[in-house]
Amino acid sequence: MKKTYNIEVDCANCANKMEDVAKNTAGVKNASVNFMMLKMEVEFEDGADVKKVMKEVLKGCRKVEPDCEIEF
Repeated sequence: MKKTYNIEVDCANCANKMEDVAKNTAGVKNASVNFMMLKMEVEFEDGADVKKVMKEVLKGCRKVEPDCEIEF
């Protein structure tokens, strides 16, 4: 399953780091961040708890940029 989320991120470099964080989060099959559109697309592994996975993605992204927001 793929979902697209609105995100708040301040720079393209941080967006790339957040993409890496998302890709390396358990339950995520693949992820991409579009800095210009302020969107994150996440493809989840089969059977993944989407809300739980996204909380972990957000936690990881906040290590990159503390004021990051992901609308989920």
